[in-house]
Amino acid sequence: MKKSLIALSLLCSLNVMAAPIKVGVLVPEGTGWAKIIKKMTGEIKDATKGNVEIKVYYGGSQGDEQDVLRKIRIGQLQGGIFTGKTLGDINGDVRVMEIPYTFNNNRDKALKTLQALTPFFNQNFEKNKFKSLATFEVGQIYLVSQKKVQSLDNIKTLKIWSWEGDPMVNTMFEAMKLIGVPLALPDVLSSLTTGVIDAAYAPGIGIISLQWNTKVKYVVDFPISYSIGAFVITDGAWSKIAPADQKIVSDISKKYEAEINTTNSKDNNDAFASMKAQKIEFIKFSDADIKVAQGYRLEIVKKLKGTLFSDEALKKLDAELAKNK
Repeated sequence: MKKSLIALSLLCSLNVMAAPIKVGVLVPEGTGWAKIIKKMTGEIKDATKGNVEIKVYYGGSQGDEQDVLRKIRIGQLQGGIFTGKTLGDINGDVRVMEIPYTFNNNRDKALKTLQALTPFFNQNFEKNKFKSLATFEVGQIYLVSQKKVQSLDNIKTLKIWSWEGDPMVNTMFEAMKLIGVPLALPDVLSSLTTGVIDAAYAPGIGIISLQWNTKVKYVVDFPISYSIGAFVITDGAWSKIAPADQKIVSDISKKYEAEINTTNSKDNNDAFASMKAQKIEFIKFSDADIKVAQGYRLEIVKKLKGTLFSDEALKKLDAELAKNK
């Protein structure tokens, strides 16, 4: 009888282990990013001999990022591939990477800073009951517009999409006295079409994949911010993976983290080349405007330190910025 109970217990444990980890993501299937995720999850399944299966739902089929996080909270999903806003709902310290006008056009500096701070971010994810499998850059964020603006001051005349409920964006709009129109991400394209908004913001790959390039005439060639992402699963799902398999998953994820960064950088460059080929005009701002932007950055930091992100996170960011001048 005792042996039977042990056998039954082991069988139940194996069945739990074999259950797929269900993950939601906005990235459309067939994109370069989605192909990498498929390679990564396929390699994980093979290397763990089927013990770890990650089932990814692409293209927003599980809803917007907030919908995916809500489904994780109630147990319908076990993970998501999120960008900064939603990651900040789990671990606000990651948002220091997205403080406006921190890195300007220096993508290499931004990536080095992200890589240096990732262990700190990962510790805080774990404190909040999540395991980060991979943290990566999405890219520099640019303003795209239907109307021509040639200075920071001109931007104040535009009706600009603002991601609903994002404290970073709300604070930036308040500091810069911008006209924000809160909308869910899927509503931006139609709103550009109908004139509800004049402008929106995203990295190059986002502008192309969301088809905003078909509705705009101008790109402000001065990045607002640096967007990051992460592939996270619940600590409950992670704890069900055997220690030997956890190491395999971590090693494979780290390898693909680097590949995602390389691919995203290339795809962003290709996206802007494509927009230039469409005759979308790229507008440069003056050095004076760049200095003004730094003043806005200081105001945003002052308002969000201790609320969205911790003083410790800000100090770590500043230390890395000092190293990578």
